[in-house]
Amino acid sequence: QVQVVESGGGLVQPGGSLRLSCTASGLTFDQYAMGWFRQAPGKEREGVSGIDRRGGTYYDDSVKGRFTISRDNAKNTLYLQMNNLKPEDTAMYYCRAVSTFSVVLGDLKMTPQAPPSEWGQGTQVTVSS
Repeated sequence: QVQVVESGGGLVQPGGSLRLSCTASGLTFDQYAMGWFRQAPGKEREGVSGIDRRGGTYYDDSVKGRFTISRDNAKNTLYLQMNNLKPEDTAMYYCRAVSTFSVVLGDLKMTPQAPPSEWGQGTQVTVSS
């Protein structure tokens, strides 16, 4: 069974920083591309950033230059360093193994891996003064 556990969210003021972590189990982590997604209340889940098996990175235009994705294959862990946070970054953040990436007009699209890959419970990020 593939499981992911996200952590590191919290309440932060605009301009602040957070570092999210995602620890995966039940899969050969270094064989999978991974992605961060987010879902704000009343909105669909959207792709934020992805990283392929070789370390190539992908970002949605809304976070480019502010967020940095990385992975530590020895620890089966995915990270998202988020700097200069804005109120519009407020959302539940999820990680998942992904199968494809595409960027169209700055909009990052990622296809989640099929089951047994599943969504975790997510970690809440709230940016507010």
